[in-house]
Amino acid sequence: MNHSLQTIPLINLAFAFIPVAITLLILYRWSLQAKNAVYAVVRMLVQLLLIGYVLAYIFEVNHAAIILLILLIMILASSWIALRTVESRRHALFKYAFVSIVIGGGLTLALVTQLVLTLDPWYAPQAVIPLAGMIFANAMNSVSLAAERLNAEIERGAEYCKARNIALQSSLIPVMNALFAVGLVSLPGMMTGQILSGVSPLVAARYQIMVMLMIFGAAGIATACFLVLSRKVFVKED
Repeated sequence: MNHSLQTIPLINLAFAFIPVAITLLILYRWSLQAKNAVYAVVRMLVQLLLIGYVLAYIFEVNHAAIILLILLIMILASSWIALRTVESRRHALFKYAFVSIVIGGGLTLALVTQLVLTLDPWYAPQAVIPLAGMIFANAMNSVSLAAERLNAEIERGAEYCKARNIALQSSLIPVMNALFAVGLVSLPGMMTGQILSGVSPLVAARYQIMVMLMIFGAAGIATACFLVLSRKVFVKED
């Protein structure tokens, strides 16, 4: 089996934009947020192109302080982005989102890297940064969904505890769907990437189990923490 991935020519990569162009056209014709979608796609391109150079530098330097700084930046960014669904309360909720993602994401990342993978050194950037990205991104998404749903429930007059429970349940729907679908409907990113690079499917499956567990745990803990910590904001303003 070939253990190396082919480099995708830029011309070939351009074909991946065809479904994107169709989706943008639909958004435009239906008078939806086509400009926002275009901005999101362009931003994705710029960010991924830049991160390639940044990661190459980080992997070469291989210093613990730089890794910790990168993790802090990731948490700050994910905390801010998570609250875009509740723009009016964004500043008041930011510190709670930050603490929640640190607790849920940080605990999960530490357990996975130090006890499951037993990295040496503990800050090995080739493992820590990609895993941190998956953990913090999923925690961010769940917190974002929970914040939006909690805000909506409180504004329509729901009692806090009921609104909190609805928000938590709603925020975990994407993760729960992923748990149900993995192996039957989808082969997630890490498993697919490993198989494409020539790793045994049996080994890849173990890594994917680790990923699914860490995503569910990080999302659940971070969201629960956020809902508890943010109570004073929503109840005070209710």
